[in-house]
Amino acid sequence: MAHNYDVIIIGAGSVGVPVAFYLAKAGRKVLVLDNRPSIGQASNKAAIGGIRATHSDQSKAWLCQRSIQTFSTWKQTYGDDIEWKKGGYVYAVYRDEDERSLKTLLKKQKSWEMNIDWLEPAVLLDVVPSLNPDQLVGGTYSPDDGHASPLLSLVAFYRHAVQNKAVFHFNETVTGLIREKGRITGIKTSSQIYHAQWVINAAGAWAAHIGAMAGINIPLTPESHEAGITEPVQTFIDPLVVDIRPTAKTSNFYFYQHATGQVLFCYSPQPPIPGFDTRVTSEFLPIAARRLIDLVPRLRAIRVRRTWRGLYPMTPDGSPYLGLVEETPGLILAAGMCGQGFMLGPGIAEILTDLIVDSLSSKQQEILKNLSLSRQISTIEMLK
Repeated sequence: MAHNYDVIIIGAGSVGVPVAFYLAKAGRKVLVLDNRPSIGQASNKAAIGGIRATHSDQSKAWLCQRSIQTFSTWKQTYGDDIEWKKGGYVYAVYRDEDERSLKTLLKKQKSWEMNIDWLEPAVLLDVVPSLNPDQLVGGTYSPDDGHASPLLSLVAFYRHAVQNKAVFHFNETVTGLIREKGRITGIKTSSQIYHAQWVINAAGAWAAHIGAMAGINIPLTPESHEAGITEPVQTFIDPLVVDIRPTAKTSNFYFYQHATGQVLFCYSPQPPIPGFDTRVTSEFLPIAARRLIDLVPRLRAIRVRRTWRGLYPMTPDGSPYLGLVEETPGLILAAGMCGQGFMLGPGIAEILTDLIVDSLSSKQQEILKNLSLSRQISTIEMLK
């Protein structure tokens, strides 16, 4: 027996669930499929919650600006507390070469109408008083960025999607895509056949596997990243702080203090760790602890409650694949978020909804062109 929908979304995570909400709110009949038992059981539950428009790619910056508009007004608009905090982002700089790079990027970011400035050390220490001042050169500060709870946010999107009649099927594995006269017209799963005008691949680290079912190659490599959280302490910091200095084992380090007092922290491994392994390691915490204490010496005695590991689906240039796929009509990509699916989710939901309801602005059309699967790779996202 076949079941008909306007849109089928593969993946009930940081992107798929907001897309379902936006499309259902726009009156589309939506089905979301996931092979796990509930929403957010893949990468979403491993996210630490940072939300920034501070990118070096204009398209990503624009999408995240739209996401911030949604996150920052969600409680006022829909009533759910998603623990949004407008704490800002700080890129703390301790090397001259990083100062030059960020100041060059800053000119572009300001041209994109971003609220961001370079702060000299004394001013930056007013924003983050506990930051290690030794050899501090300064840094950028974007006060409109912030953070929210990935789990509470996803539950809110899910609840409102269901209220708008979106349908979610869990524990159901996609086994194939249906093609008729060259167009993707539906999906086969472990238990059913479904038809739709549009199929959206929002399968996260597994998006390349879904792409292969459609006969397309999605250049995407899952990489393992670990994170940790401390015991709660009295609030002493507002922004999420990023240190882009590389070390022998890390290419960056970032942390922030949650509204309830815990400090969350993470780094990008160097070299990257490809694959689907999400088991925690014994190596992460000693390295992360040294970097955290170096940046904020007062945290020397804080206790870590737990660590965990998630997957970043990485693309060659650090930007996602978004929109139509020329060789497979009916298929839409929302893949390759590079660990930023949570912050990109609402912005992507907005643009894909406008794509499907045929109301794209010229700016949105430009963004989809810039992020298409067929784009030419010319620059690498500096702040991925």
